[in-house]
Amino acid sequence: MKIAFLTAGGIAPCLASSIGALIEKYNELDPEAEMIGYLNGYRGLLTGDHILFPDSVKTNFPILYDYGGSPIGNSRVKLTNVEDCVKRGYVSQGDDPLRVAADQLAKDDIDILHTIGGDDTNTMAAKLSMYLKDNGYDLTVVGLPKTVDNDVFPITQTLGAWTAAEQGAIFFENIINENTTSNRQLIIHEVMGRHCGWLTARTAFEYRERLKKREFVPELFINQQRWDIDAIYIPELNIDFKSEVEILKDRMDQKDCVNIFLSEGAGLDTIVKEMQESDEEVPRDAFGHVRLDEINPGKWFARQLSDALGAEKTLVQKSGYFARSAKPNQRDLNLIKKTAFYGAQKAIDGKSGVAGLDDNLGQNLGLIDFERIKGGKSFDINQDWFKTMVSEIRKI
Repeated sequence: MKIAFLTAGGIAPCLASSIGALIEKYNELDPEAEMIGYLNGYRGLLTGDHILFPDSVKTNFPILYDYGGSPIGNSRVKLTNVEDCVKRGYVSQGDDPLRVAADQLAKDDIDILHTIGGDDTNTMAAKLSMYLKDNGYDLTVVGLPKTVDNDVFPITQTLGAWTAAEQGAIFFENIINENTTSNRQLIIHEVMGRHCGWLTARTAFEYRERLKKREFVPELFINQQRWDIDAIYIPELNIDFKSEVEILKDRMDQKDCVNIFLSEGAGLDTIVKEMQESDEEVPRDAFGHVRLDEINPGKWFARQLSDALGAEKTLVQKSGYFARSAKPNQRDLNLIKKTAFYGAQKAIDGKSGVAGLDDNLGQNLGLIDFERIKGGKSFDINQDWFKTMVSEIRKI
């Protein structure tokens, strides 16, 4: 038995630990199994660049539970974007990247391939799995769903998202102290989330839960109102700027600062429209996604609000890289192990798909057909915890 792993897309607090959990389970299921890792995601698969996991790695798998990032590297490569693969030098002109990937797996005598990534990674895994099946390759592909955005259909909870929310809250606990450095300060905490506001909402929730456990000295600047959140902007909520400015200006007058949690995808359509109307090039990746780190949604919101609120200082801080690079917390690690163990068993049974909590199974673990996997899942703003939080924030 020969098993291969690859991680792709952006990193999340689950990649190293997912590989660790898979190794742990395969040590039980097939102690003699050979394991390799394709380096830097699908790029390594296309170029044949991989490393063999020696016995020391198979023995020391628990160490991987204590690390964030990926021990074998990531990349954003779309196997069906032939032009991009040729441009980057991953395949030659005239080659089909799917065939190149399939042939490499066959050349390496791989029996099981585990893809660990978000909707793009597992969509590519679906294309690859179908190509393998249609062209007579005898190989099983099982994906694990990672993304801090928690926006994959029909996955109830993606791996790493809980940790990212907790880490984003910790990040803001430090940043909030900046409100003591000047008068009338606007702080915008920009959180990852292209189409889905779950991470922003949950980060705000985690932050406020931690805030409730702290002691304050209201006689000084250290009072709970000053440290609390004044607004949450996510793609699923319509933003009435005129109304928001009135509310936030009143907050600024009352407590001398305003704190906003902003999903990077909030207002994205408006920003892109403005860029296109100004004949500016909208930067996009190989999958056609807008490069959010280059268009800076936080700065756009800062421009809209700073003057309107009479802010003397505006600070835009992004917690994304801090949060997504962490090792998993215990809640996430439990889910990672449960999912990886299940996925390994299904792979041994010769069944392909994505192992994850399935909305259609009452949020229970299942092997989800690749064809059901897609991105863009919205955050349900009608959940009680979110509605209660928004109500509390508006009453502050």
